[in-house]
Amino acid sequence: MSKIQPDQGAGSSHLDLMIEMTSEFAMSQDVETTLRLGLTRVTERLHAEASSLFLLEPDTGELVCHASIGPTDLTGLRLAPGRGIVWRTVDLDSPQLVRDARLDPDFANSVDDATGFVTRSILCAPMSFRGQKLGAIELFNKQGGEAFTPTDAQLLRALSMSSALALINTRLVAGMAEQEGFRRELALASEIQRAMLPPPMPPGYPVHGVNLPARGVSGDFYEIVPLADGRIAFAIGDVSGKGVNASLLMTKTASLFRCLAKREDGPGRLLAAIDAELHETGLAGMFVTMLAGILDPKTGRVVLANAGHEPPLVRRDDGFHAIEDGMPPLGIAPDLFADGCPESVVDLNGGALYLFTDGLTEVRTHDGGMLGSDGAKGLFDAFAAMPAEERIQAIVHSLDGAGSLRDDVTLVVVEDVRPGGQSTFIRRYSARAETLAQIRADVTRTARELGCHDDLVQDVVLAVDEACQNVIRHAYMGGDGDVVVQVERDEDLLVIRLMDFAPPVEVAKIRPRALDDVRPGGLGTHLMRSIMDQVDFLPPPAGIGNLLQMVKRISP
Repeated sequence: MSKIQPDQGAGSSHLDLMIEMTSEFAMSQDVETTLRLGLTRVTERLHAEASSLFLLEPDTGELVCHASIGPTDLTGLRLAPGRGIVWRTVDLDSPQLVRDARLDPDFANSVDDATGFVTRSILCAPMSFRGQKLGAIELFNKQGGEAFTPTDAQLLRALSMSSALALINTRLVAGMAEQEGFRRELALASEIQRAMLPPPMPPGYPVHGVNLPARGVSGDFYEIVPLADGRIAFAIGDVSGKGVNASLLMTKTASLFRCLAKREDGPGRLLAAIDAELHETGLAGMFVTMLAGILDPKTGRVVLANAGHEPPLVRRDDGFHAIEDGMPPLGIAPDLFADGCPESVVDLNGGALYLFTDGLTEVRTHDGGMLGSDGAKGLFDAFAAMPAEERIQAIVHSLDGAGSLRDDVTLVVVEDVRPGGQSTFIRRYSARAETLAQIRADVTRTARELGCHDDLVQDVVLAVDEACQNVIRHAYMGGDGDVVVQVERDEDLLVIRLMDFAPPVEVAKIRPRALDDVRPGGLGTHLMRSIMDQVDFLPPPAGIGNLLQMVKRISP
């Protein structure tokens, strides 16, 4: 092997080839074809009898011949790591000029023996760029019995580096195209999945649901299926795992529920039938937690069956009650549901039944903790006076703004909608200056309906307006956000609550300023306390946002 010495005029006579090859590499969309054409041109220009182009195969660690010029086709030849002059070139990342192959200890004559080709001299250059090794280009036997020169080595090195860069760029472009294609497919899958969820139910309907995916596609689902006899079948489920596989199993399970809900008598038999169908078609080690029920709107009675899902909560006047009965998840073992799934009967008695996935209780709050069961109850309480269709949206919106979702969140509420009536006004508004007029109008109308005289109404509206402005300016700092306004009468007291979803304020720093302090701003707290009988910051539900309560006695 000869040491390659720089040639002062090296490459000048081959500049046209280098420019041409570089241009072709830059424009090529099929680099391997371009590399084969380039190998032909280099072989012809350097008057070699044969040549080969090897690329490193990441999976096996072998060098594989992708192109071959000459009397013997070596395409597909695989070289194990560390064997031969080509591997020496790659390992050293340096051109190798071998004037007499027979004297080189790394030369393997097995190919010559098998093909009859006689290798006299070799010129090999690595395909690498900035330390990234991709392969090598190898030339054999300069025609006419001449030897390869350092000029030849420099040209081959330049072209091999250009080839390496072209290959890297093409692989990057291909990878980006693949990622973009995957993103488009994921977006399409998400769109299809969203279309398969039940449509929004009309106001006043007994069952409402919402799904908030943590990623593009969700492993959660819910279903609402009206039955021919006037009852309503509903379900909520959570598939093990994440991503597309979970989404596919979710779609399958939801479709089974829609098909079988109108045929099977009772949620217990329904879950057993779904379990049998899932086992028949295979689950690939996945399982589904699922809670199914049937509501009779005429009686407010619900029949439930639970297969490994979060226990639902019933909210009545006497507080929350968890329904703990249940079985393991669907798909755990064949014949587990051979005798059906136990059913529970729940009388709503004017209350509401909440079904949710564990993504709800695992939401991170502002303080870094998890929402938990108590936090979920706090949210249900906070928005209880809202109509169900607005309530579930308000709940998931507050979760989305509270912190990062660790998992998909799905929520279903089932209500007893028989005549009862609500005496509380509650509404969610965008915390922006242009909504203040609507808030003032709604509070004015509500306060009059609750028995407040005009002077008291004016004071209350002024205090609410000031509190809302503080939320806009200080809590959200002029950014986007929402505020919930609740007005209710408790005997002779008018109680007003304002809740936002901004980071918690430091209550100790919110103090009224002395009236003789003439600095602009900062008198809102003093104004509210002077108008209202009581102004307090209360612990917000689940530690999310801020909750201000103002109380005013209604004069007889």
